Amino acid sequence: MLVVTTEQVSGRAYQPLGMVQGSTIQCKNVGRDITQGLKQLVGGELVSYTEMMDHAREIAMGRMIAAAERLGADAVVCVRYATSAISQGAAEVMAYGTAVRWIQE
Repeated sequence: MLVVTTEQVSGRAYQPLGMVQGSTIQCKNVGRDITQGLKQLVGGELVSYTEMMDHAREIAMGRMIAAAERLGADAVVCVRYATSAISQGAAEVMAYGTAVRWIQE
């Protein structure tokens, strides 16, 4: 499955099938949240949260691709990510785009 952020795919014509999306809400356990809070006092990367968000993006992307496959898509174009804080230490990540099927010319 081709997944791109662009609207056009060079040399390919396609038929849009519809918007597809995948999302997840991830959080850290209380112990990790406390240690990451202490890290904020001294500065630097919050590695635990970085890993959480990387994992969340992978899950959201996988769910978006699965939705596109259910439509019979060959690719997803115009892919974007959106995030929102649900509560302290928890975030939603959404991946969305347009599922398309190649047109044979």
